[in-house]
Amino acid sequence: MPDRTDGARPARVTGADDPTWAQDLLGQLRPAGGDVRRVVGWLADVVHGSACLQDETGSLLAGTWLPLDGALVADLATGRIASAAWDDTGRHLRLVGVEQPGRGAVAVLAVARDTPFDRRSSDIVTHTAQVVELLLRARESTESARRLRRATSDLRLAILQLLMVEDTVAARRVAAGLWPGLLDTDTACVYVLEGGVRDRDRIAEECLDVTRERALVVRCPAVDAHVIVVTPRDAAAEELRSLIGRRPGTLLGGSAPHSLARTATAYGQAVSALAVARFRPDKQAVYAERTHPERLMDPAALRGWTDRLLHPLDTLPHHTRAELLATSRLGLEFTAVNAAKVLGVSRNTVRARMERVESLLGADFSDLTARAVVHLALNTQIGLADDAPDPVPAGLDDLLAGDALRTWARELLDRLDTDARDLRRTLRTWIAAGGNAERAAQTLGVHAQTVRDHVRSAEPVLERQLLAAGSDLYEVVLAHLALGDLGEPGLDRSNRGQTDSPVHG
Repeated sequence: MPDRTDGARPARVTGADDPTWAQDLLGQLRPAGGDVRRVVGWLADVVHGSACLQDETGSLLAGTWLPLDGALVADLATGRIASAAWDDTGRHLRLVGVEQPGRGAVAVLAVARDTPFDRRSSDIVTHTAQVVELLLRARESTESARRLRRATSDLRLAILQLLMVEDTVAARRVAAGLWPGLLDTDTACVYVLEGGVRDRDRIAEECLDVTRERALVVRCPAVDAHVIVVTPRDAAAEELRSLIGRRPGTLLGGSAPHSLARTATAYGQAVSALAVARFRPDKQAVYAERTHPERLMDPAALRGWTDRLLHPLDTLPHHTRAELLATSRLGLEFTAVNAAKVLGVSRNTVRARMERVESLLGADFSDLTARAVVHLALNTQIGLADDAPDPVPAGLDDLLAGDALRTWARELLDRLDTDARDLRRTLRTWIAAGGNAERAAQTLGVHAQTVRDHVRSAEPVLERQLLAAGSDLYEVVLAHLALGDLGEPGLDRSNRGQTDSPVHG
């Protein structure tokens, strides 16, 4: 006959005459333990029987399934009774209700053996149920914390993606709920930290700690080793630099201050600075530390040229135009795959938007010179200040003809002349071939790997990342254009070449 009991469970461990099992049970609570299935398995072994943990629906959570009386399980699951015993010929059962935190339900720990339960085995079952309940509670607490961290991380990413497409109003609204004042700023800087993939979570947590959560810290969706930090008014610069100093092997790249609407531009600058940081003893670099070609161009002429080049986009609805511009900026800066991850859309969407821009501008983005000049226009357009000079009509040749720009270009590319391998010729040919090492190798009469090695060797000399798309590469292209080493791009060609550099994704 079943023996039903609804009394309280004892609070102290009995069985002092045999303390071994109690010590073993307490050992299951050590950090190295904590596995409910292992505890249930241990219970079966120590009482010389079978044990299982079932939820209120009868689903097996741990152990070996046992046939149990449905009504008895229901009484335990609803809390009508706390424990029960069933003694029958050749089969003896002990059942104890175990609360499942966070579910509002009670699981059932059941133990069966061939011989009757003595006091020792009954005590073991009772106290094991308490340990199982503690472990379930700890697991639920851990899961809740993990879900909260994941939700917070996803929210930070969503805010970053809104900033990337210049939707600062929506980004501020989303951020205001959890981080009031975080984006109440006119300017911000973007930093990218790079460490080992396995260290990224720890680096992200350290960034949150040193910035006291007054910065937007995001695990980069495109590069597994990167952590992105958007900090208002560059407030966290020193803290991030000190963090790098404490973490050997970690790199830090930072952008110049920009408005929140230019977060995508700032992000590209931070990634570019990260490439420079690889060659610095302190493994840190800020993009504003060097001169950029657009700053050496006549502002009024640059604005007039930009307005004329991007005019075909002005006929589009505002939302569509902003979407195409934001996507193209990132698509020209990174691969289509990585741009898609940053924006939270598919890579086919990125490619479709960029192809539409190509069509509207009559550009061919397989041509690195076309990519470089469109990239210049896009970043000039977003960077226009309210007090910018009135535009004056100008062509690309007018922008490239200035003495200051040509002096900068000459000083930059002359660095390559110290290498006997003629890196300058290889780089020029590689750019003309659209970043395709095979085509450049055919022109030069060398192996494709030699071309890649030469381009890679030019990176530390120029302090710019060349084998990846982005501002660094486009600056070098503009330097070649300014010196007449490359012809100006025709923006009406329709051919689509292939490239082994990541300019198309």
